[in-house]
Amino acid sequence: MPLVLLLFEYPTLSGGERSILTTLEIVRTAGFEIQAIAPPSGPLPDVLQRKNVRHWPLKFAADGRRRDLNQIRQELHDLISGIRPDLIHANSLSTARICGPVAAELKISSIGHLRDIIRISQAAIDDLNRHHRLLAVSNATRDYHVSAGLDSAKVFTLYNGIDLDLFRPRTPTGFLHRELRIPTDRPLIGAIGQIGLRKGFDLFLAAAKLVSKANPDAHFVIAGKRFSQKDENRQFESDLDAISQCHLLRGRVHFLGFRDDIARIVPEFTMLVHPARQEPLGRVLLEAAACGISVVATDVGGTGEILGEDTPAARIVDAEDAAALATRLAICCRRRASEGD
Repeated sequence: MPLVLLLFEYPTLSGGERSILTTLEIVRTAGFEIQAIAPPSGPLPDVLQRKNVRHWPLKFAADGRRRDLNQIRQELHDLISGIRPDLIHANSLSTARICGPVAAELKISSIGHLRDIIRISQAAIDDLNRHHRLLAVSNATRDYHVSAGLDSAKVFTLYNGIDLDLFRPRTPTGFLHRELRIPTDRPLIGAIGQIGLRKGFDLFLAAAKLVSKANPDAHFVIAGKRFSQKDENRQFESDLDAISQCHLLRGRVHFLGFRDDIARIVPEFTMLVHPARQEPLGRVLLEAAACGISVVATDVGGTGEILGEDTPAARIVDAEDAAALATRLAICCRRRASEGD
C-alpha cells in the first residue's frame, strides 16, 4: 500500500490542518496509508491519534522560536529516511520550504501546499521549487508566488474543501445566546480566526462601534485564539480587549477563544464578518456559505474567488475601510430584522 507522509509545523488545529484532515478517509479509501510528522503534543497530535494516523514527533520550534533550519532539516532527513514514504505532502509554505531540499536529496516525490500570501526570499523560492508539485489554495496565492519566481509549471490551484455533512443549513437553537447570557432576539455578528494582525479583528471592532450607534442590541463574537508569540500579536490581542471595553461595546463583545464546535456555532450567527487584511482563501467563508449564513468580507487574496460578485448574501468591501464594513453590517442587520418580522 503506498504511503503518504503528511508534514505539519504546528500542533494546532487551524484552517490548514482542518482542511487536510477532512481528506484522510477519502485518501485511505483510494488505497493509501497515511502517516504524519508533527510536533509531539497538542490538539493536532490528539486528532491524529483519534484518526489512527501514525505520528512521528518533530519539534520545529523551541521557546516560541523557530529552531535552526539546518538542524530541523537533518532531523527531518533522518526521520524520512527511516519511514521511506512514497509521497511527502508538506502542508504549509513553511514546511514546504523546509522539506523541499530534503525530499529532493532523498529522491522522494513531494508536494508543497501554499496557504499563505507572504513575501519570501529567493532562497525560499529555490527550496520550494525543489518539489515535484506545489498546490496553491487560490489563484491569487498562485499568481502572487509565481510572480515572485516559483516555477509556474509546478504550481496548481486547489481550493480547500469542507465537510458538507458538518456545515449545512440548520435552524438556530439559541445555544450560543444562552451560553453568552443574552436574549435570543439579539443579533449575533460573528468573526472566526486566529487572533493576529492579518485577520483584521481591530477593523471588525471599529465597525462594531459604528454599528452600535444605530443598533444598540447587536452583539459581536470573536471565535479564535492567538497562537503567535510575536510581540506585535500579543499587543494586538491586548488592544482588542481594550477596544471591547469602550462605552459603546462594553458587555457586547464576546471572545470565545479556541472552539472545536465551529460547525455548531456558525448557524447561530446573524451574519459572519471576515475583515482580513490578507487571506489566501478564507475557509470560514466556505463554511458560512455552506450553512446559508450572510457574509461580509474584505476584498483581499482569494476572497473574491469564493464570493464572486457582491450580492445581498455576500457583501465585499475594501480592506481597512471600517465605515464601509459598518454600512454593510447595518444593512444586513436591518434585512435580517425585517425577515424576522
